[in-house]
Amino acid sequence: MKNLIENSSSIVIVSHKNPDGDAIGSSLALFNYLKKIKKQSTVILPDSFPAYYNWLCGSDGILIADKQMEKSKQEIANAELIFCLDFNDLTRLGELGPFVEKAKAVKVMIDHHQNPKDFAGFKLHRANACSTAQLIYEFIESNGHKELVDEFIGECIYTGLITDSGSFKYSSVESKTHLIAADLIDRGLNHTKVHELIFDQNNLSRLHLLGYALGKIQVLDNYPVAFMVLSSKDLKQFNFSKGDTEGLVNYCLSIKGVEVAAFLKEDAGIVKMSFRSKGIIRVNDFASKYFSGGGHINAAGGRSELPIDQAVIQFTQSIKLFLND
Repeated sequence: MKNLIENSSSIVIVSHKNPDGDAIGSSLALFNYLKKIKKQSTVILPDSFPAYYNWLCGSDGILIADKQMEKSKQEIANAELIFCLDFNDLTRLGELGPFVEKAKAVKVMIDHHQNPKDFAGFKLHRANACSTAQLIYEFIESNGHKELVDEFIGECIYTGLITDSGSFKYSSVESKTHLIAADLIDRGLNHTKVHELIFDQNNLSRLHLLGYALGKIQVLDNYPVAFMVLSSKDLKQFNFSKGDTEGLVNYCLSIKGVEVAAFLKEDAGIVKMSFRSKGIIRVNDFASKYFSGGGHINAAGGRSELPIDQAVIQFTQSIKLFLND
């Protein structure tokens, strides 16, 4: 891998559609690490990311493909090395997927989701890692460059760690995860600052949306399932911005006795779904079986092309079948 990086004059880093904190944090951590070893790279995301990540070092240089598609395609076509971060299936790139697939560049997958597809020449894949950001730290460490992890790279890694682990509460968190966080703090990370910039920058409309969504939580009779639904009309009413619904599904899971939670959101004619669970209930299998999705055992996503009301019925019927199976 060291030789690959050293011998590549054009490097691209790509991550998935609807990029979350781990996608952005891991991509920018790798970008800033490569910069430290005097290798220039370009980060390309299929679409825009929430504004509360735009303080991360290097975020101002990210190419957003749905706004700069031709430039993004050109960068991918000219690349000699493409890092594919936080996804393991090229369909997660949307329109960019076919261009990455056709690219002549060597592809390196760094990811922690289950059942990876075989599109990359090299893989750093560990499904029990809490985040791709943790794997980026381990990648830098394995290259013998841990001393290059400064405050700014640390902020990117820590962003991925906390956003994909529920601030260290999910079962995917290992002792190594905490040791990494401790090392980042020792290297100058202000963890309070990172947490505040991500979680404590709410505007009033987002909090009003939260209150409205909490009032719409439903619990399925005789099943340990809670869910909430927001239509496009609901989102428009509260001046929805990207990222405003991040984490809403976890409120459903916090209800006593609930073991499966879902959040259904209508978006441009598609109903996007987020699933969470406790214990051994595999919502990744549920998402894959019924909603063309996937993810982790206790955190997954899917989608339906049915109208929102029908998608809700589809979900409630499907989760009953799944839990009864």
